Amino acid sequence: MSAPALERRPAGRSIPLLELVRVALEATAANGARSLLTTLGVVIGVASVVVLVSLGDGVRSFLGEQFAGLGADLIVVQPGHTETSGFGPPLENVQRPLTIADSKVLAQRVPSVVGFSADLVGGGTVSYLNRSRDVMVAGVGERFWEVRGMRVEIGHPFSADDEAARRRYAILGHTVVHELFADENPLGKTIQISGAPFLVVGVTAPKGRMLGFDLDDLAFVPVTATEDLFNRDFVTEILAKARSHEDVGTAVAQITDVLERRHAGHQDFTVHTQQDLMGTFNRIADTMASVVLAIASISLVVGGIGIMNIMLVSVNERTREIGVRRAVGARRSDILAQFLIESVVVSLIGGIIGLLLGTAVVLVAGLVLPSLPARLSLWIVLLAFGFSAAVGVLSGVLPARRAASLDPVDALRYE
Repeated sequence: MSAPALERRPAGRSIPLLELVRVALEATAANGARSLLTTLGVVIGVASVVVLVSLGDGVRSFLGEQFAGLGADLIVVQPGHTETSGFGPPLENVQRPLTIADSKVLAQRVPSVVGFSADLVGGGTVSYLNRSRDVMVAGVGERFWEVRGMRVEIGHPFSADDEAARRRYAILGHTVVHELFADENPLGKTIQISGAPFLVVGVTAPKGRMLGFDLDDLAFVPVTATEDLFNRDFVTEILAKARSHEDVGTAVAQITDVLERRHAGHQDFTVHTQQDLMGTFNRIADTMASVVLAIASISLVVGGIGIMNIMLVSVNERTREIGVRRAVGARRSDILAQFLIESVVVSLIGGIIGLLLGTAVVLVAGLVLPSLPARLSLWIVLLAFGFSAAVGVLSGVLPARRAASLDPVDALRYE
């Protein structure tokens, strides 16, 4: 790369930064094709960082919103004991399952909880006249709606008497109602769930999808009726809602103490909170982010090596120019700053191209796949510029030091 000569300056007076940047831009433009090829590694690395980090950030935000929709005060008790955070083991591996009676005792002895709901979930075929649909059938307690933050939009929820009498009542989600009844009013109609008659007493308010699952494609019945339907005397889980976010820890301790006493001192169950689930997810997301940055850094390292090589070549090509600049008053620090700034400028150009390319990929992906949870935020842009600037500085140090160390007399004699 060749650069225009700088004006003669009195000895000891440094060259202004803006003038150094101008010369760096002109030197880069003078060899545009070579500069562009030099930055290719930085372009690929920054674009990769933008795309992958945007996707990871979008997924983290999306799942965070999904978990938040469950309620920050939600507590889930599952049968079987596990030391890890997340969902508990399957029912088949449980020696002593949870029961409706456990839920009733917890409701009496745990004051830090608003309510409990013993839930028994299974699959079933719901039919009305000549129409049928395979859905998830959820047997729930009478406090389920309050605990899970759901409401019955039409009709009425189950009462404690309905649960005690094992009444065959059903509350349907909007998707089920649409598929079975179309525009007909479902209230008061008798449907068949796995061959057993149930009276429709309500329709839930629309909830949409959560973690890919349609919450409107469900049929809710009293948990006691589900025991008869599935021929089981245990439940899938017990849900609880703490009175406040600050009471979650106290509620977990009280639930654990009561259940251990009921289960002969054995902790053959696992209590989860939303913090546990979010903690597990955040650890997974952090690990994925680290892997993504490590992969993208390979391209950035390759790009940095390319910039370093081309800057070393530039020092050799411009040895005589360096001698002239020293002769007209440039100091060693000016030469050092000049080549270091040129290296940063080349890297930043690659970073800008990579940022634009990555942004375009994220936007196009969002248009082609609207459900893709990619999100481009300001910190990702700053991260991309930070990476490219760091690569420019690190790759320009050696060439800049070499240029600054040249002897002016030898440089002027260089051919």
